[in-house]
Amino acid sequence: MAGLMARFPDSALVSRGEPLQTLLRAIVGQQISTRAADAVWGRFVQRIVPEDPLSVLAASDDDLRRAGLSVRKVDYVKDLAAHFADGRLVPDAFAALDDESVIRQLVAVRGIGRWTAEMFLIFNLLRPNVWPVDDIGVQNAVARCYANGERLPLAGLRAFGERFQPWRTVASWYLWRSLDPVDVVY
Repeated sequence: MAGLMARFPDSALVSRGEPLQTLLRAIVGQQISTRAADAVWGRFVQRIVPEDPLSVLAASDDDLRRAGLSVRKVDYVKDLAAHFADGRLVPDAFAALDDESVIRQLVAVRGIGRWTAEMFLIFNLLRPNVWPVDDIGVQNAVARCYANGERLPLAGLRAFGERFQPWRTVASWYLWRSLDPVDVVY
């Protein structure tokens, strides 16, 4: 890890900022390339205000489809906006919650799974000790940097991550950087 940190001395993890926008962007970008996600996001934000859940709820499904969202993703962004609008998700309360409590709240939204919730913990809340074992980048980087190219089973990866306590987010960050020298932002 010290070698990775030395390779990227100017690297810094920064928050994307506004919670609703962070989660919307994660949903928009699911299962498509970064380039495609950026294009869809650009069209999406021409139709809505990404910090305002009522703006998302007011947008027609057809208009969101024209932005490039699938039928399923339209459902997901509307469900997320409804969670914000009706108070089921209160981002100001997240600071007082532990990581697992935040994850439980987020995965109650259609379209948000554990991986997305962990990316939110890392890239929005800047939580220091998140170890996203379901992340392909973390899996590949651990294999490359520590396991002679062999992917560890998830249980082995969980156990491996214990060595980085209480700074597993930092370890994840540098492992991602080992695969791609461009800063990761979700």
